[in-house]
Order: sequence, then C-alpha cells, then structure tokens
Amino acid sequence: MSSDPWGRVDETGTVYVRKADGSEREVGSWKAGSPDEALAYFERKYDGLVVEIGLLERRVKTTDLSAKDAMTAIDHLRAQVDEAHAVGDLDALSKRLDKLVETVDARREERKVQKAKQSDEARHAKEALVVEAEELAQSEQWRAAGERLRALVDTWKGLPRLDRKSDDELWHRFSHARSAFSKRRKAHFASLDAQREEARKTKEKLVGEAEALSGSADWGPTAARYRDLMTEWKAAGRAQREHEDDLWNRFRGAQDVFFAARSAVFAERDAEQTENLKLKEELAEEAEKLVPVKDLKSARAAFRTLNERWEAIGHVPRDARPKVEARMHTVERALQETEEAEWRRTNPEARARAEGLTGQLQAAVDKLTEQIEKARAAGNNAKADKLQKELDGRQALLDQALKGLHEFGG
Repeated sequence: MSSDPWGRVDETGTVYVRKADGSEREVGSWKAGSPDEALAYFERKYDGLVVEIGLLERRVKTTDLSAKDAMTAIDHLRAQVDEAHAVGDLDALSKRLDKLVETVDARREERKVQKAKQSDEARHAKEALVVEAEELAQSEQWRAAGERLRALVDTWKGLPRLDRKSDDELWHRFSHARSAFSKRRKAHFASLDAQREEARKTKEKLVGEAEALSGSADWGPTAARYRDLMTEWKAAGRAQREHEDDLWNRFRGAQDVFFAARSAVFAERDAEQTENLKLKEELAEEAEKLVPVKDLKSARAAFRTLNERWEAIGHVPRDARPKVEARMHTVERALQETEEAEWRRTNPEARARAEGLTGQLQAAVDKLTEQIEKARAAGNNAKADKLQKELDGRQALLDQALKGLHEFGG
C-alpha cells in the first residue's frame, strides 16, 4: 500500500483522499501500474484544480468579470472540488473558493456603491440638462439656443440610464422643453416670413412710384417725395433675402436717374448764375461810381439804365445775392437822399416855415439874454441861472433851425 499526506492507495488499488478532519473519501481505483503512479495521477488532477482556481482568482481581481459570472464559475469549481477525483488539500481549495466568494461579494458591494454614485451623478447631470433646456426654451437667440439644445441631446445620450421611472420623467421634461422651443422658433419665423412678405409688397409699390418719378423735371417736389419714399422704405422693414437686393437696386437706380438729371440741370444753372453774378458785380461797380452825386438828373438816368440791365441779367447764386444787391441798394439810397435834400432846398413853403421858426427862436434867445443881464445886474443870480438853462435849450433849437435853413441855401 502506498500513501502521501493527502491520499493513499490500498492493496486493492482503491485510491482515497484525506480531508482536514481525518476522514477519507474514495476518489478512484488504479489497476494499471504502481500505487505511486496512481497517487501521481490523482495529484495531477488536483494540480489542475489549483490552476483553474488560480485563473479564476486572477480574472476576478484583474478583469471586469461580473459578480454573477464569477459566482457561477465559483459554484462550478466548488462542485468539482467537492466531488473531485483528485488527491490533495481539497479543504484548502474550498477555503480559497470561500475567500474568492468574499472578494466577489466585496467587489459586488463596491460596484453597487459605484453604480449608485454614478446613478446619482447621472441624475444630477440630467436634471441640470433639463433645467438648462427649460431655460433655453424661453430664449429668442434662435441659432445659439438651437445649437445648444442639440449639444445637450448629445450629452444626454452619453449619460447612463437611471431607473425607468426617473429617466422617463426627466426625458419627458427635456423633450417638452425642446418641443416648446421648436414651436416658438417656428412661430417666430412664420411671423417673420409674413412680415417680410408684407415688406416685399410695400417695397414693390415704393419701387413702382420711384421708377415713375425718375423722369420728372419738377425738381423740388420730386426730391422731397424721394426723401419721403426713403423714410417709408426704412420703415417697411426687410423683405425676403432673395427679393431685398433686387428691390433696393431698382429703388436706388430710379433715384439715381432723377438726381443725376437734376444735378446736370443744376450744374448748368449754377454756371449760368455764376456768369450772371460776374455781370451784376460789374454793374454794381459802375453804379458805385455815381456816388457822390454831382448831377442828380444824369445820375438818376444812368442808374435807371443800369437797373434795367440788372433786371435783364437774371438770377445769381443764392448765397451771393444779398451782398451784390446791397451794393446797388446803397447807391439807390444815396440818390434818394440827394433827391430829398434837393427837394427840401427848393421847396418855398418849407423854406418859409424854416425862416419863420428861425425868426421866432432868435427873438426868444435875444429876449432871454436881455432878461439874464437884468437879473445879474440886480444881483438875482438864482433867477439868472434859471433863465440861463432855458436860454441854452432855445439856443440849441435855434442852431438846429439855422442848419435846416442853411440846407435851403439861406
């Protein structure tokens, strides 16, 4: 009979394995060779179990083997160990499997905690996405908000699923926010399209009127109407992109035709008025030579001739008109003043009135002078001073009257 610490072969060739409590279990029989060969054969089977357990231990520690698959593998190996036809420390293998169960249980708990943490993080992340989506649903930044919502969908897809109820509730809110935004954006652009269509119709009418006015020669009122049309154009808003540029080109083109024609006419008129100004300046210079007036009659005749030539010339530039007309008016006033002075000098009635007034004032002055002399002789200086003030006033009037009489040649 042959034996080792964990097994033996009896004289009939039956092989036994010993357990830690000293009991034995038959694992097979050996007829073909020596007992030592029998033990070696069953020891190799034991070694095979050791290798399988080692491989499972390594898989549990180094891979993402699920707890369920790990327990299935452990149960399978435990059945093999319990009924193993092998010789070796089977109890040690059972203990290793027990230890491995503890490891798997610990890993399961870790994963459960990790999964709960990931789920909590995913919940918070999805709630944050929902809140942001609901805020974006009220935005009028259509392009930016639309792009951001699409990015949020991609982020959502990358997050782990929650429990079905929670995930469905959050997704419902998220989806509702996106739908609300899409509905508002669609309504906005529908309204915008309607506004742009109305703007197109309005601008079509404005273009029609602008083109009809382009040939007008009624420069002032037409230019004013074009300004009004431009104000109406700006107030109409923008038409659709495919129409806006074409309408504007037509509208602007019509204005350009009118204003180009007006500019050409104004340029010709300005040149004519500049020439007119030159001619009127020459006439003003000629008129100014009539002052001072030496011969009123000939000066009057010459001025009338100059004035007739002046009127025949036509308009001058508006900004130059006051200055050149003032020169002619100055000469005209000089002639009028000379004529008035001559009339006063040659008017008999006016001369008689002037002589009568002068005689009266002279008599008053002489009388006051005599009274002052008497008052001073009598020592009445107060009366003399009072009479002197009256005399000064009458003397001033007399001087003025004498000057007027002098104008009559007196």
